[in-house]
Amino acid sequence: MLFNIFLLVAGLSALVWSADKFVYGAAAFARNLGLPPMLIGLTIVAMGSSAPEMFVAATASMEGMTDTAIGNVLGSNIANITLILGITALLGAISVSSQTLKREIPLMLAATAIVGYFLHDGFLTRIEGVSLLVLFFALMGYLIWHGLTNKNRDALAIDADNEVPSNVPTKKAIFWLVIGMVLLPLSADWMVQGAVGIAKAYHLSDLVIGLTIIAVGTSLPELAACISGVLKKEDDLAIGNIVGSNLFNILAVLAIPGIIAPGAVDAAASTRDFYMVLATSSALAILILLSGRARQLKPWHGVVLLITFVAYQALLFLS
Repeated sequence: MLFNIFLLVAGLSALVWSADKFVYGAAAFARNLGLPPMLIGLTIVAMGSSAPEMFVAATASMEGMTDTAIGNVLGSNIANITLILGITALLGAISVSSQTLKREIPLMLAATAIVGYFLHDGFLTRIEGVSLLVLFFALMGYLIWHGLTNKNRDALAIDADNEVPSNVPTKKAIFWLVIGMVLLPLSADWMVQGAVGIAKAYHLSDLVIGLTIIAVGTSLPELAACISGVLKKEDDLAIGNIVGSNLFNILAVLAIPGIIAPGAVDAAASTRDFYMVLATSSALAILILLSGRARQLKPWHGVVLLITFVAYQALLFLS
């Protein structure tokens, strides 16, 4: 048992650290190649916080643990909104002015609805996995095209520019890029193995371990990014990180188990847990898009979100 806890903690620590170094190296290398900082910010940096979910999903899928991979995606999206934004909102009201976010939030809801349709029959097929991946690349293509052709500088694009590292020697960028690429799959494997051992000891299902320990662990980069964004007064980047991460999870990461290990899905994932993802995503849309001119997440919103997270975790363990 102690060895499994050690594997989980070591894997999680290495996963978060290597994801940060991977994004740092990739973003710096892309900038040295001459790619526009805004393009790098909206792709590599924005999606980098979801690298842990991607590698955990791939590792779990290759080991035949499809429910763990799916639980990680659904649980991470729930944790991102309820836990991460809940904690971040307690630091002060988070304002949204970005037009990009006002487009991305409805897209997140639409993507969530599509996944609900795919999962409602209790199966995730390879065709559905490929379809999610195609939708992801189409969405990224649209966002990149819009960002490069739109003459008006969006608040989110400006914040994203500021996150791209500059004046990093190419050799140093490549070094950290390689380190991240090597450690990410290794640490994901350690984390999955440790989580599985703990799950078996406490008789938890593969789905629940993905929804709880692994989901919260892989959401830690989002927490760091959100807190950093709020402290830097980059509120749009804080919200954008969550919305972008959830979009990436629901389309790109969920495609991985569909492609690698298609098959039956735990019934609870396609009902209880999907409905929770849909409910929390809808709540975020209501709070941001329908809150009048203020368009703010306030500290009391954060309290409600955190209570929701605790109640959901309690429901998972009690059931």
